[in-house]
Amino acid sequence: MTDRNEAGRPATGSAPPFRRVDRICNAIDWVNEWMGLAWGFSVVLVTIAAMWEIVARSFFGQATIWANETTIYLSAMTYLIAGGYALRHRRHVRIDVVYLMLSRRAQGRLDLLALLLFCVYAITLVWIGGEIAWTSILQREGTGTPWDPPIWPVKLAIPLAGLLLLLQGLANALRDFGFASQTGTNAG
Repeated sequence: MTDRNEAGRPATGSAPPFRRVDRICNAIDWVNEWMGLAWGFSVVLVTIAAMWEIVARSFFGQATIWANETTIYLSAMTYLIAGGYALRHRRHVRIDVVYLMLSRRAQGRLDLLALLLFCVYAITLVWIGGEIAWTSILQREGTGTPWDPPIWPVKLAIPLAGLLLLLQGLANALRDFGFASQTGTNAG
């Protein structure tokens, strides 16, 4: 409970009320944190599948029909979905050589341009990737290999990745431009 003065307003020096935009940004952080950690464990499955294939080929002379596709498609899904996690922790590649030579005003303008281009990119992933995934689901598309697993889960990871990136990018921008508090940006 916050201290209040006689007019019912928060007392000077007390913490500002927890704003809705902060809760939204923190929820986005939580989703990307959870997705990144959950999908990070798939690397263990990829490792097990690759090791199984090596043992099966080397010691038993029997290659599997599933290990190669499992490692490729599971790795692809992990790579895609973990993008929001990387952005949440601000681990994407950024080149600051020119940026740091600019004035604060020019940096702000460049940040706005980058945000606009980023949103176009992420929305394109959601829109076009969603169409591709939906078509794959409707067609019950497989990989066309002897094992022929369904490919739609991998294609569905594209719009999901775009959505996670878009949400995290907007949460980061809200914080960077001062519309939300910086809490949670480096947590986890």
